[in-house]
Amino acid sequence: MASRGGPRAAGTDGSDFQHRERVASHYQMSVTLKSEIKKLIYTHVGIWLLLSAQMCVGHLKLLPHDQVAMPYQWEYPYLLSILPSLLGLLSFPRNNISYLVLSMISTGLFSVAPLIYGAMEMFPMAQQLYRHGKAYRFIFGFSAVSVMYLVVVVAAQVHGWQLYYSKKLLDSWFTSTQEKKKK
Repeated sequence: MASRGGPRAAGTDGSDFQHRERVASHYQMSVTLKSEIKKLIYTHVGIWLLLSAQMCVGHLKLLPHDQVAMPYQWEYPYLLSILPSLLGLLSFPRNNISYLVLSMISTGLFSVAPLIYGAMEMFPMAQQLYRHGKAYRFIFGFSAVSVMYLVVVVAAQVHGWQLYYSKKLLDSWFTSTQEKKKK
């Protein structure tokens, strides 16, 4: 190469170090996927806090019953959905594969399953609302069924993307592990 004050090595302009400056693609992907998953986890925490607030207000009767309805049954097991998110966050600092796998499995159990149950539980009330225009539960003047279906749709998308990105991250970590074993 070149010395500080002397001539450069023959056949180089000093820019041949660029290939050593690149970060391996699976490391880049790991950082990007961790960032995306963190955004989804923070969105999930926001949804979780809204549902927790609705449940507290409903049970403690802080507002009149016509302002905030009592929670549906699916909301109680959904409160456990914070655990998979915490496991996911704990897996990031040291690329802990076992925590990430536990996070993915428990996301299906504590997040996706209650959402599916919630969609089925609220379907008859949604059907009644849209066929006859009758709603019996309200959240700040809006039909509770409509509001909670909106929550279910948004939460399902958040958890779906979270699982997708977690799987891609897991694949990235396995690639990194396999390359280390080859050396």
